[in-house]
Amino acid sequence: MKSQSSHAVLVIDVGGTHIKVLMPGYSAPIKIASSPTLTPKQMINKVKDAIQDCKFDRVSIGYPGVVMGGCPVHDPFNLGPGWIGFDFRKSFGCPIKLINDAAMQALGSYSQGRMLFLGLGTGLGSALVVDGMLEPMELAHLPYKHGKTYEDYLGRRGLEKRGKKKWRRHVFKVAGKLKSALEADYVVLGGGNAKKLRKLKKLPSDLHIGDNDNAFIGGLRLWDTSMRGKIDT
Repeated sequence: MKSQSSHAVLVIDVGGTHIKVLMPGYSAPIKIASSPTLTPKQMINKVKDAIQDCKFDRVSIGYPGVVMGGCPVHDPFNLGPGWIGFDFRKSFGCPIKLINDAAMQALGSYSQGRMLFLGLGTGLGSALVVDGMLEPMELAHLPYKHGKTYEDYLGRRGLEKRGKKKWRRHVFKVAGKLKSALEADYVVLGGGNAKKLRKLKKLPSDLHIGDNDNAFIGGLRLWDTSMRGKIDT
């Protein structure tokens, strides 16, 4: 499934360590330093300084938090304040689509059928894509074991507490459990910690390791006219 858009789209993936930006016409993103005190205005200034005379007429933003109706529900725990109600369209001077960062990577990871995406990072991101329609999800805080949540086991805290070997076992167990519950055809494991699974020799055929750069494919697909009406963001 290819990404097609008649627009010059600037794609921004906002994180606590880096802001990654893919400019129109480029094949690889640039990285800009982020910080735990980063505000939306600071983010925009950093991006504009980095891209200089880049021409764009649309912007896609992957946001590290819950998004409803294209707006952040709360400020990210790993960034500064001021994200709720911020006017991104006015700041960039063009149409904006803001979406949860895990959902944007999920959209870029999708190929066909029913796909469940699990983002293994500081927390646990999740999304379902069915026949091209994206449904961001919040599975991270559902109960899993011993009064703990899926995120407690699969997020960074779980990795650090239990070690890589046990963490991997829980990742595979949860992926299989959620795949069955949601009747997904396959599961894509993305996020920064998915790389800790790449060297494994045997993976279930319905389990795939994603790539963080798929977020930029997802950002372009948000404006894909061939998928209009099929992506619910």
